[in-house]
Amino acid sequence: MPNLFQRPWTVTLLALFNTFLWGSAFPFIKLSYEELEIGADEYGQQLIFAGERFLLAGLLLLLISRTVFKRPIRLTVGRVKAYAHLGAFLTFLQYLFFYVGLSLSTGVQGSIIAGSTSFFQMALAHFRYEDDRLNRLKGIALTLGFSGIVIANWPSASSEIGFGVGEILLILAMISGAFGNLIAKDYSRSHDVAPMTAWAMVIGSLGLLVVGVVLDPSGVFLPYTMKTYLFLLYLALLSAIGFTLWNTLMKHNPVSRVSLYMFFVPLFGVLLSSVMLGETIPWNALVGLLFVVAGIYLSTYFQGRKRGPVSK
Repeated sequence: MPNLFQRPWTVTLLALFNTFLWGSAFPFIKLSYEELEIGADEYGQQLIFAGERFLLAGLLLLLISRTVFKRPIRLTVGRVKAYAHLGAFLTFLQYLFFYVGLSLSTGVQGSIIAGSTSFFQMALAHFRYEDDRLNRLKGIALTLGFSGIVIANWPSASSEIGFGVGEILLILAMISGAFGNLIAKDYSRSHDVAPMTAWAMVIGSLGLLVVGVVLDPSGVFLPYTMKTYLFLLYLALLSAIGFTLWNTLMKHNPVSRVSLYMFFVPLFGVLLSSVMLGETIPWNALVGLLFVVAGIYLSTYFQGRKRGPVSK
């Protein structure tokens, strides 16, 4: 009998909630940049803001792990090595590449490339886990999902599409994130998910802060207001909750079953940005959403039939 985190409806609801949280980060980051007057070319301040976000997220999650989950948070030499390994990919490299790459790319291309995480994650899982190989069904589901992302972010005739340093950095960010998720899945077999995720964010955030200060020493003290403190707190909370939930789902399920839901992140980002920033929701975003839902339904339905009915 599957546990709570393996039941189909639980996986679906938690994955959708998680991707909704991650999608909401896009408009909140944009609003934070506007309030803090961080320009597109001010990479140091962007990384300092990111570092402060993940440092706060990690510290909050450590507090929750100790007081709510009653899990040990003490570090040992072995844990430091494991958490640093995870934090290097899941927090430091992913968001170093992402923040700088997004500032050098367009929002449209950023959203499309952000949808490629599922490809990299499932491709890496194909070579890493013998029981999680790619097949025709997963290929069709991936094609539908990525088609939905492209349709949702299809540029207008006046938009310029190119491929340069920004796009390369975004792809590296997605590869780092995908690899980090697999590392988290492996370490979750012998480490508690919440403390592991918390320390990975703390360690990774310190790297972001160091690089940010090196790039822009004057950006150490960002001009926070009550509004931007609340934005920072929300972004920290969604990171703490989101990564813990995601790592828990990854621990109890095949990578391919969970990865497809990541297509919802850029879609939720588009829809929430339209609502929060007062923009019109584009029709193609709704069509793209249907493609993503179709891909996930196809994969979940037929994999469920292949496994057969679950005894109660």
